[in-house]
Amino acid sequence: MSNPKKDVSVVLVHAAWADGSSWNKVTEELQRHGFQVVAAQIPLSSFSDDVAVLRKVLVRQEGPVVLAGHSYGGAVITAAAASNPNVKALVYIAAIVPDEGETVGDVFHRVPPHPSAPKLQPDVDGFLWLNVDAFRTAVAPDASSSETALMAATQKPIALQCLSEPMTEPAWKEKPAWFLIAENDRMVSPETQRFTAERMKSKFVSLPVDHNSLGFQARRGRRTDL
Repeated sequence: MSNPKKDVSVVLVHAAWADGSSWNKVTEELQRHGFQVVAAQIPLSSFSDDVAVLRKVLVRQEGPVVLAGHSYGGAVITAAAASNPNVKALVYIAAIVPDEGETVGDVFHRVPPHPSAPKLQPDVDGFLWLNVDAFRTAVAPDASSSETALMAATQKPIALQCLSEPMTEPAWKEKPAWFLIAENDRMVSPETQRFTAERMKSKFVSLPVDHNSLGFQARRGRRTDL
């Protein structure tokens, strides 16, 4: 008998200050269970650029697709999956998920920032960077010092323009969605995550994890099924 999982592609979309390798632990687990996996590489140069790149990735997939986005990647999958019949489900991990007309910045600044959240200032080219202390105190406080040093060394900065372009048609209005709320998140407010999860009428779970929850299963040795 054929394995139905081989007919399903899982496309993973990374956050700001990261790339496709941030999903490595998840990718390995999904592959071990027989899924086809693509960790997309978005440029983080503008919201429209990121959506366009992801749509090109989706065109290459054959058969049904489950599309997952972490943090800023949640906004990108929301725009890119709209009206795409091959995308059957959306999965959001500690994600920023605008409604039509909203921007990433609107959602990100919906509530006051956590006291440990970094103060973001763009460089002369309009890109936002994080130092290693920001990774250790805000992005991934549960990670080891060597892990956060690697995150800082390999980060992809995000353009300020990514935060200011309004959402077009949001895919969550037409497709089923699941959401992992990171209760200990210091980057994207857990209150905002819950608000957007409930607004989407998605199924969701809430776990005591930080913003960098992609490695949670591997670090803690437990499984999280949405």
